[in-house]
Amino acid sequence: MQRTGDMADTRRTLHIASWDDRFLAWLLDILLVGVVLSALGEAAGVFSLLTGSLSVTSPFTGLNGLGLFVYWTVLEGRQGQSVGKIVMNIAVTDERGEAIDYVTAAIESFGKAFLLPLDILVGWLAYEKEGLRLFNKLSSTIVIETDEEETGKPRDIEYVYPSDR
Repeated sequence: MQRTGDMADTRRTLHIASWDDRFLAWLLDILLVGVVLSALGEAAGVFSLLTGSLSVTSPFTGLNGLGLFVYWTVLEGRQGQSVGKIVMNIAVTDERGEAIDYVTAAIESFGKAFLLPLDILVGWLAYEKEGLRLFNKLSSTIVIETDEEETGKPRDIEYVYPSDR
């Protein structure tokens, strides 16, 4: 049984995020994660000096990719946004604009954490109009603009703040 009007009633407009906004969000994220990993590396270095062992710092070598992968997978799988995406008012969603799960976030994050040049180059060449990276296509995700006024607020509720009374 086909109901009329269903498609018109549920149609949504999703604004694909610009490459500029995505780049700035990525830059903020790598700076944030880099600072945290650097602090951990420094702590490990101090520990190795105190104990006379240099092997403690070895595990911190090359952890940037893994740290970014975990960071993006957890935050984007939980809420669709990393800190950089929150600041830039963009979010990762499925192709219908719905929230993604952790597995989808892991697939989407793998490319930007470990294979970024290839991920972007293939995306630009093959999916330029759609604004996709290769791993967006593989995970069936898109990056959309969010309305900063509506983010986190139910659409059917109006808030009256003390300054508005």
